[in-house]
Amino acid sequence: MTMPKVFTDFIAAMTHIVETADGNERRILDAGGKLLGELVAVDNWLPEAYAQPHPQYYGQYLLYADPGDRFSVVSFVWGPGQKTPVHDHTVWALIGMLRGAETSERFEVVAPGKPMRSLGKDMLRPGHIDRVSPSIGDIHRVANAYDDSVSISIHVYGGNIGKISRHVYDEQTGEHKTFISGYTNV
Repeated sequence: MTMPKVFTDFIAAMTHIVETADGNERRILDAGGKLLGELVAVDNWLPEAYAQPHPQYYGQYLLYADPGDRFSVVSFVWGPGQKTPVHDHTVWALIGMLRGAETSERFEVVAPGKPMRSLGKDMLRPGHIDRVSPSIGDIHRVANAYDDSVSISIHVYGGNIGKISRHVYDEQTGEHKTFISGYTNV
């Protein structure tokens, strides 16, 4: 599917950021966050094919994968009341709220066999940007803030997230299991 110019311009600019940052995560998150904020400031570019909710689980639609797997861009489509398990990413990520709202509750593993500690919840509304990475905190649970409508966020990951081995966590024990998410549309 052909993507609109605003999105292809975003990809070109994000590619430039990744290529010139020399692996400096903070520079990528700062410049990429500003760029993602500009993309999600206007909600008229996401094709309907990548905005369709599933009645049982959230959708993770691949919008772009860098040929060198340096980053990927995904639309997350949240049906009413849908949420993720507690999980990590193992790479940096930027989350930009496009439509609706979502909550993100961050966690940390305290000790083996002990309940995980909640570090608080944030609410993302259209135009808001969040960031996660192993260096600044990477474990969270995300949920659609609404029980009666769809929410959509755009995520940029420091790798091809659908191929990356990650973890889901048991909130009561901190134990984790490995998973690879794949994509709804691939």
